[in-house]
Amino acid sequence: MSEILTDTFGRHHTYLRISLTERCNLRCQYCMPPEGVPLRPQEQILTFEEIERIARLFVQEGVTKIRLTGGEPLVRKDVDVLIQRLGRIEGLKTFAMTTNGLLLPKKLPTIHAAGLNLLNISLDTLDASRFEFITRRKGFDIVMNAIDQALRYGYNPVKINCVVMRGFNDDELGDFVEWTRLKPLEIRFIEYMPFDGNGWNDGRFMPYTEMIERIDKSHPSLERLVDGPHETSKTYQVPGYVGRVGFITSMSQNFCGSCNRLRITADGNLKVCLFGKAEVSLRDRIRAGATDDELRETIGAAVNRKKAAHAGMYAIAESENRPMILIGG
Repeated sequence: MSEILTDTFGRHHTYLRISLTERCNLRCQYCMPPEGVPLRPQEQILTFEEIERIARLFVQEGVTKIRLTGGEPLVRKDVDVLIQRLGRIEGLKTFAMTTNGLLLPKKLPTIHAAGLNLLNISLDTLDASRFEFITRRKGFDIVMNAIDQALRYGYNPVKINCVVMRGFNDDELGDFVEWTRLKPLEIRFIEYMPFDGNGWNDGRFMPYTEMIERIDKSHPSLERLVDGPHETSKTYQVPGYVGRVGFITSMSQNFCGSCNRLRITADGNLKVCLFGKAEVSLRDRIRAGATDDELRETIGAAVNRKKAAHAGMYAIAESENRPMILIGG
């Protein structure tokens, strides 16, 4: 067990999320302001060689799961090449991606063959017109096709990320649960989280316990399953259904005590907490000629500064942080 990736609270970090780009082909209301966000010039974004070096270093130190995020990771030019390179890293057990699905039908044959073995697809509604309202773009049918294609390629489960917002899509909770009757889907209901520019307010926030109460009206037999030690989702299933559902309760019931995740932003900053402002640039260290041992020292120092827990929903809402798209979903 690597001391470098173990913090002062004994949490060992085996899961690294790497953002490939700040760009996205959607404009989801909970992720960014309607006018978008200022993007860094390309020369400030990590190169493929830098991403691969960072990924290999973390795997050498005990990371077993890497997830590619964005923005939308599939808009990165020649992303297939990077995925093939990362898929060959020895010791990497789970190679995942979170995508909005719009480019997935074209990319899936290549990235599946490259070893990408877990897919999360973002979808906040089962209604085409509401999809356009939430994302400020068209594309519902493409995303639904992408989900079906992922199932045909054998991804099991295909995880569906659904951010729940009161007055936006909370009336669809039962419909999402019903979708798991015949398909190996895992619907992950995510509590609405505050980030810069996403217009968060507690009137739109619906806690996990209220989601459960709402679902109980249509699916009273929903049962709690046993979760793994580092699982972010509280998992449930309707007996007899093929798929299942989960609740990511970052705001109402945080899981900071078992957190094993670290993040690399597209511009190469290490964030030890999604909700914390603190960052350290691995890109600058690499471009200044740092050796792997010097990078390890920088990473270890950042991990040691990780706090026991985030500050809480209302404190997060008032604190300064990047918009979600600039952190990496």
